[in-house]
Amino acid sequence: TKMITQDDVMIIIGPQSSKQAVPAGDVANNYETPMISPWSTNPATTADRPFVFRGCFLDPFQGPVLANFITEEFGFKKAAVLYDVASDYPKGLAEFFKMAWEEKHGAGSVVAYESFTTKDTDFSSQLTKIIRSDAEVLFTPQYYNEVALIVQQAKDLGWKGPIVGSDSWGSAETVELCGEACYGQFFSTHYAAAGAQGATKAFIDRYKEKYGYVPDDVAALTWDALRLAQTAIEGSGKLTGKIKADRKAVRDALAKVKNFEGITGTMTFTEEGDPNKCAVIVRISDKGEYEFYKSICP
Repeated sequence: TKMITQDDVMIIIGPQSSKQAVPAGDVANNYETPMISPWSTNPATTADRPFVFRGCFLDPFQGPVLANFITEEFGFKKAAVLYDVASDYPKGLAEFFKMAWEEKHGAGSVVAYESFTTKDTDFSSQLTKIIRSDAEVLFTPQYYNEVALIVQQAKDLGWKGPIVGSDSWGSAETVELCGEACYGQFFSTHYAAAGAQGATKAFIDRYKEKYGYVPDDVAALTWDALRLAQTAIEGSGKLTGKIKADRKAVRDALAKVKNFEGITGTMTFTEEGDPNKCAVIVRISDKGEYEFYKSICP
């Protein structure tokens, strides 16, 4: 609220995670201030909010992408899900995955649907139930600190199948904390740094030179969001200095963006402020690198 009412910002970039972006989007929309969340995949972030946009695909797309990928890649018919019930992002994505999986394989084909709450660190009870369920694959849409614990504990308890993740796995810290336990696993994300070419490679090289490490998907999406904001401001015409009118002009220009060439893909916004764009499936290599595996487009 301070940025809008006191600092008179023209446009807001962020927040990143759905837990913060959903309520922030409500405030921005009520004050008629354009906002772009680079990384929030929860539909509620932009729903019925004409001033709120995002730079990433949505969970209603990501859930089926993962269900279809696992089915086609492995031929599995029984899945398990482990997620944080207290957080908007994993809770929502877990539900979309479950719906997509059971639509393909029938009711009850998600043979274990286990939850925990934020800051839990012992997942042995849930994982024991998952192992006993005879699930062939475990899907867990969690963040890097939880991923490392879940994967290691699952393997310690005797889990042998693949563990598949979502775009929340994209942080470099995932492999740093998880180590070899995560090698060979797959997750969906917004771009793959390994093997990138053209403008994407140039961005990665500049970022790595400045910060000393490869940019994750959040960094790439944020760069795209900043460039989208720049494009909208430049395309809004001559600004008047009247903040309310100028914000509306920027919002209208943003809504008209088509075929924007970003680091994470080409974007055209829907009426809801969501970009039509592809998902990337990444495999964690035996060197701990995030290798491009395939693209899946709407």
